[in-house]
Amino acid sequence: MGESNAKVARLLGELARLTELDEGDPNAFRVRAYRNAQRAVEGLDADVAGMTAADLAKVRGIGKSIAGRIREYVDTSTIERLEELRRAHPASVAALRDVPGLGPKSIRVLVEQLGIADLDGLVEALDDGRVAALDGFGQRTVDKLRAGIDELGLTSKQRRVPLADALDVAGRIVAAFERAGARRVTPAGSTRRFVETVGDLDVLVDVDDDLDIEAVLGAAVDINRVIGSGSTKVSVAADGLQIDVRRVPAGSFGAALIYFTGSRDHNIRLRQRALDRGLTLNEYGFRPHANHDHAESQGLFDEAAMTEEGVYRQLEMAWVPPEIREDDGEIEAAADGSLPRLIESEDIQGDLHVHTDVSGDGRDSLEVMVDAAVLAGLSYLATTDHAEGLAINGATRRQMLDQRRQLHDLEQSRGDIRLLHGAELNIGADGGLDYDAKFLRGFDWLVASVHSHFDLDVADQSRRVIAAMRHPSITAIGHLTGRMIGRRPSIKLDIDAILDAAVETNTAIEINASLRRLEPPREVLRQAARRGVPLVLSTDAHSKGELSRRQHGIAHARGAWITSDHVLNTRSSDEFERWLGDRIG
Repeated sequence: MGESNAKVARLLGELARLTELDEGDPNAFRVRAYRNAQRAVEGLDADVAGMTAADLAKVRGIGKSIAGRIREYVDTSTIERLEELRRAHPASVAALRDVPGLGPKSIRVLVEQLGIADLDGLVEALDDGRVAALDGFGQRTVDKLRAGIDELGLTSKQRRVPLADALDVAGRIVAAFERAGARRVTPAGSTRRFVETVGDLDVLVDVDDDLDIEAVLGAAVDINRVIGSGSTKVSVAADGLQIDVRRVPAGSFGAALIYFTGSRDHNIRLRQRALDRGLTLNEYGFRPHANHDHAESQGLFDEAAMTEEGVYRQLEMAWVPPEIREDDGEIEAAADGSLPRLIESEDIQGDLHVHTDVSGDGRDSLEVMVDAAVLAGLSYLATTDHAEGLAINGATRRQMLDQRRQLHDLEQSRGDIRLLHGAELNIGADGGLDYDAKFLRGFDWLVASVHSHFDLDVADQSRRVIAAMRHPSITAIGHLTGRMIGRRPSIKLDIDAILDAAVETNTAIEINASLRRLEPPREVLRQAARRGVPLVLSTDAHSKGELSRRQHGIAHARGAWITSDHVLNTRSSDEFERWLGDRIG
C-alpha cells in the first residue's frame, strides 16, 4: 500500500472511531461507511493522490461523500470534519474505547454525568463507587471493566502497543529513510522479534553523517515530544510509542542489530559466550578482553561485526532467527547444530480460511480472491464465508449452495488451483453450530470459531470449544482464544483440555495470521506443536490484499519454533486431501 493510501486509510479509521463516539453507536451508518471506505482504500492498487473524486466514488465501498473527504485531504492535508470530531472528542476520551466492554453510549454517560476525561479518571471512578452508582452500570459491570483494564495493562506506566500498530509506524519510518537515501534501515527490538505487543520502537539506520535524522523522522510520524536529539541517536514520543532511531555505521551494523534485537537474556548469554572466548561484545562489535591477546585478529573481528551471521559465527553458533531470540533454548541449539529449520512463507501450499463478498464483511468476489491466490503461488484454497449464525455478516444456505456450484465451475474452467468449499461457523454458548448436521456434511472444510459470549467462565468456554471439536464435520478451530490484541483479552480456556481434545478428535488448530489476532498465543502454539496437535496456517483474509498476511502468520509461528512438519497446509494438495479423507474416514 502506497504512502498516500496508508495515510488516508488511517484517517478514515480515525473518522470511524470518532464518529462512533459522536453518534453513540458502533453500527451507525456513517461508522460503517467509514470502515468500508478504509478497507476499500487499503485494497486499492491505484494511488488515491492521483484519483479524482469521481474516480474514487466508483470504487466499491467509497461513496460520493467520502470520496470528497479523501480529495479534501489530498488537496489540503486536512479533513475539516475530522478536525471537528477531534475537538469534540479529545484523544484521552477516545482512548476509553480501548477498554473492553465500554461502548460509545457508556462513554457518553461517563463523560456527561461524571466528567470523566481520561483512563485515569475512569479507574478512579470505578474504584470509588461512582460508576457502580450510575443507572445501567452496577458492580458486575464495574468488575468486568476493571478486569479488562488490568488484563490489557491499559493503566501500566509501561503500557505496550499492539504489534500491528508498531509495524505500521515502523513501515512509515523505513519508507521515509529509504526515500532519504539510507543505505540500510531496519526495525529492531521486540518489533523485529515479532512479539505481540511492543514497549518502544528501535530503528537502526546507516545514513550519511549530514542527514538530519530528526527531520526525516518528523516526515514519517507526528512527533508529540522530542526526548533527545544528537548526532547518533534521536528519541521521540509519537503515535503512542517512544521511538529511538540510531545511526549505525556499516562496519558494526550486524553487532548493533543483534544487540538491539535480542531479548535481554539472549544478549547476556551471547556476551558470556564472547567472554568465554576472550572477547567482549557490545553494539559496536568485538574487542579482545584485557586478559587475552587477540590484537592480531582485530581485522577479523571487525569483519565479523558487519553482519549478524558473522557475529554468531565468531561465537561458534549458527545464525539465530530473530523471532526466537528469547533465551528459550535457542542458544544451546545454535551452538550444537540442532536448531530446526523454522517454517517459511514459501512452505505454505494452501490457504484454508478466506472470505469473499458472500460474507457481509468480505470485500472481493470469489473470482478476484482466486486470482490473487494463484498469483500468491497457492495450489489450493478454501473459501470459508461466515455462516448464518453471524447475523450481520453470515450467508444463507441458498447463498452457500450457489457458491458451491460457482466454485466447482470456476475450478473446472481454470484448472490451475484446487478449490475447497468451506465455511466459518459460529460456536454458540452451548457449543452449538450454524446449520444442521446434514447440511454441514456437504462442505469440504469447516472452521468453527468463537464470535460472542466472551465472558463465560473457564469451564463453560472450554466445554463449548470442545463440543465443536467433537462434531464430526468440524475440521479446524479458528482464532482459538478470540482475542484482539490491545482491544479484547483472550477468552478463558483450559488449554490442556483443549489441546487434549484436539489430539483426540484430530481437529486442527488454526494459526491465524491477522496482526490483531496472532492466534493462538505463542506459548499455546508451542505446547500444541509439542503434543502433536494438527496445525494449519491461514490468513483469515477478507480481501485479496489480506492474502499477504501469510508473512505475519509465518513470523508468529516461527516465534513458537514451528516447522513445516507441524503445519498441514505445507503439504501438497493431494497430500492434504489424503489427510482430510483419512480424518473423515
